[in-house]
Amino acid sequence: MKINIYYGGRGLLGDPTLYVINKMQEVLDELHVTVERFNLYELKNNITTLPQTLKTADGVILATTVEWYGIGGYMQQFLDSCWLYGDKEKIEKIYMCPVVMATTYGEREGKLNLATAWEILGGRPCSGICGYIADTVELEMNSEYTALIEKKAENLYRTIHQKIVSLPASNQAVKKMVSNTKNIDLTPQESEQLSQYVSDDVYVQQQKEDIQELTSLFKNMMGDESGSDEYISGLKQAFQPKTGFRAVYKCNIEEKKKPLIISVDGTDLQCRYDEEEDADVEMHLSSSILTDIMDGRMSFQRAFMGGDMKMKGDFKVLRALDQIFVFDGGRP
Repeated sequence: MKINIYYGGRGLLGDPTLYVINKMQEVLDELHVTVERFNLYELKNNITTLPQTLKTADGVILATTVEWYGIGGYMQQFLDSCWLYGDKEKIEKIYMCPVVMATTYGEREGKLNLATAWEILGGRPCSGICGYIADTVELEMNSEYTALIEKKAENLYRTIHQKIVSLPASNQAVKKMVSNTKNIDLTPQESEQLSQYVSDDVYVQQQKEDIQELTSLFKNMMGDESGSDEYISGLKQAFQPKTGFRAVYKCNIEEKKKPLIISVDGTDLQCRYDEEEDADVEMHLSSSILTDIMDGRMSFQRAFMGGDMKMKGDFKVLRALDQIFVFDGGRP
């Protein structure tokens, strides 16, 4: 299970919302939930790209602080981006817990606004938390408040785990009838450029030429993923069979569209770009790190220990990679 936390406050010292989401994250960590936090004030220049992070989430926590009026600009911008660029089919399956703490009036309205916005997006709102906290010390020192926050985190976990069903909301029906928003196949950056320069014929022509040039460049960088890829060729050349050894590796290369699957069964080696659900080891690394490994400047184990590569699975199986693939420093 994976839960994303989107914090729309300003990150100020003493912000009660920070205390609440920190406490909720502690509970979720204890329940072995993968939690990823996005501080919108740190990502304000990339908020329009954040809806892409929803694709791997089972649930989200939308947390913000009412300091003057409403849920704040960062959170509103994030919700706008979800409406314009988010995958609505994915959002329909995501549960959302609103967290709104106020240092002035308006916490209940803020919580309602978040729940309503998520319903209009097609998502599934859960019971959230809201409150007026003038001094964060009061929140930290009150054990009953802490127990309430922990209980909300546990309820969110149960709701997502049990896939609790809720009745349809009128917001969704109204959205289907009155929405005029059209789906577009442009990225946020491309749509902004289009709005500024669509009337400039010279600029449009230059953009087309740049896109063609980049397309050609990336095709060369990506290589032919059908079997003549340089990584596949290098692996086959460096393969040193180990009798009785069987394993499946899933190598997620940042610059590749699909993961590289390395399947070893004794003397049989199969390499392909495909999806694999039941890999023994899953790795995440950049093409430059993989190049260093295949050039003999680094090993898979050293890349992991040095933090250049992330992995999950059996570490012993990972170490075996350096035994069954011996790179001599030369690549085809």
